[in-house]
Amino acid sequence: MKPTRLLIVTIAVSAAIISGCAKKKVAATPPAPPAPAVSATAAPAPAPQSAPAPAAPRAAAAAPAPRIPDAPTRARIDELLAKIEDAYFDYDKHTLRPDAITALEADSKELRDIIVQYPDYKLTIEGHADERGSEEYNMALGEARAESARGYLAKVGIPQDQLSLVSYGKDRPACEDHNESCWQKNRRIHIVASAK
Repeated sequence: MKPTRLLIVTIAVSAAIISGCAKKKVAATPPAPPAPAVSATAAPAPAPQSAPAPAAPRAAAAAPAPRIPDAPTRARIDELLAKIEDAYFDYDKHTLRPDAITALEADSKELRDIIVQYPDYKLTIEGHADERGSEEYNMALGEARAESARGYLAKVGIPQDQLSLVSYGKDRPACEDHNESCWQKNRRIHIVASAK
């Protein structure tokens, strides 16, 4: 083979190889995407993400209801207690008489409406007896009288756990004469605000 011819064959083979490689390279490269068309109603670009807005502060927790009345309310309770007359009892009895019920009923409903709002506020029902009979007997009788009054007030709606009892028997007389008129004044119950 002539050297010229060998040179031509070598150039032709080299060109074919280079040409083949170029075609592969071109075929392997994907075409560029078309440029987006700009229209008059193009969608707005998404807003950049920002930090989440702080949560709205929670409403302040409701203050718990007071369990003891304030000074003006205590003054009103004292007024009502002063208006509620002592309930009186017959000799050697602890059942409420009609006049005793009337005495308890007069202002006990308003008293109830106030007291139930303050569960830690207590009233004390004092039971009393006249001077006749033994100390032990009169203490028990005073307790039974206070219990009768508590039962009535509970029926009106005053919670029993806000009504404590104490019996003074014949130790704290309202009257110190020695006759029936005076003894009647001593057979009673009296309602007071419990000591704080």
